[in-house]
Amino acid sequence: MHGLVVENARALLDGEIISCSIGIDEGKISRIGKILKGEETFDARGMLVMPGAIDTHVHFRDLRQEEKEDWLTGSRAAIYGGVTTVVDMPNTDPPTVDEDSFEVKRTVAQNRCMIDFAINGGVSGNLKRLPRLWELGVLAFGEVFMAHSTGGMGLDPETLREALKMIARLGAMASIHAEDEALHERLKKTLKNDTSASVYSQMRPPESEVNAVTEAIELQRLTKVPMHITHVSTAKSIELISKAGITCDVTPHHLFLTMGHWKRLGARAKMNPPIRDDRDVNALWKAVNEGTVEVLASDHAPHTADEKKLPVREAPAGVPGVETMMPLMLKAVADGRLPLQRLIDMTSANPAMVFGIGGKGRLARGYDADLIFVDMGAKSVITAANLHSKAGWTPYEGFEGIFPSAVMLRGELLLDGKEFYAKRGAGRLIRGKGYARRPKSAR
Repeated sequence: MHGLVVENARALLDGEIISCSIGIDEGKISRIGKILKGEETFDARGMLVMPGAIDTHVHFRDLRQEEKEDWLTGSRAAIYGGVTTVVDMPNTDPPTVDEDSFEVKRTVAQNRCMIDFAINGGVSGNLKRLPRLWELGVLAFGEVFMAHSTGGMGLDPETLREALKMIARLGAMASIHAEDEALHERLKKTLKNDTSASVYSQMRPPESEVNAVTEAIELQRLTKVPMHITHVSTAKSIELISKAGITCDVTPHHLFLTMGHWKRLGARAKMNPPIRDDRDVNALWKAVNEGTVEVLASDHAPHTADEKKLPVREAPAGVPGVETMMPLMLKAVADGRLPLQRLIDMTSANPAMVFGIGGKGRLARGYDADLIFVDMGAKSVITAANLHSKAGWTPYEGFEGIFPSAVMLRGELLLDGKEFYAKRGAGRLIRGKGYARRPKSAR
């Protein structure tokens, strides 16, 4: 007799979608079988059950930027989007670069967050403080900025190299934001008279990312640091990363938005790295399907609607996405653009493996019962009015998505149809334990 049994579910197991029941005890999956008995039951109504998504790249703002997002609204949006674990980036205000800033963020998150969470440590001029951040429990270090972005934490080459050496000695992971700052500065001057929104993609061209990825790979070779490159956006970068044996992630905005969206969205399409042309977008889809890209992450980076009304050079970079990531990709699965197994791998199993998040990401005995339930026929139009981020807007207005109908975290029902049960402060901090998957070049 199990504490809870999920009945009438369908799950992708061993390459085949089967009907099953899932026994849950003390927040963990204890058995998967045909017919199980439980003290309580949840009727999945024939829906597809999947592991909850692990979003390894969010910016939940809060602290001095509560007007953009906070841990309560960010985690609420995540739940509606089928995300049950998030990893928050360090370029907040204040940035997460020392013990005090870590403890402030941890305390706020534990009081507000409704899902499980991890906190990444920032790297700036704080190299002597990195060991203490690791002791406190940061999951990884990064974004490590090779160029300036939101928060102004770009590193000079010497500091970057020394930081990666330190992270390697700690046995931690470095998550790299790869862009070429020197090239950006030159192109800003060259293109200073261009007032079009799309000029932003020209100011941070594919060469910027490729140059930085090339440098990052060489630094990984020299330092042997476990390295992950985040929000990769170009065909050439994917090729270089694959050959180097380093892991990477892509975002929905680099899969679904192209240069043609600048005209409609204006500064709402501004993010770093910027949106690319059809050639790069098609290459990303190919890499996602082939398994060259290990992880899908939202890079949820909300700003207010008023900020995004500014001219593109003045507006902040970033788009909201934690609530729309899974719905967009589930619609892609329904349309035959992506195998279901690849989506599950990229949003649950692989993020857990790459970042060393134990006990999550699989439908298997002993794993946390973080579950989402999906009716693959329930397509809906995405509109900001129905989303839950403080941003109040979405670049995917008018796109179709498939949203989860129900969500569980460690066996507790958070969402079921129109009923929302999640409680503030229910999320648990996931502490870093060291990387689980080393780059091939470091083996």
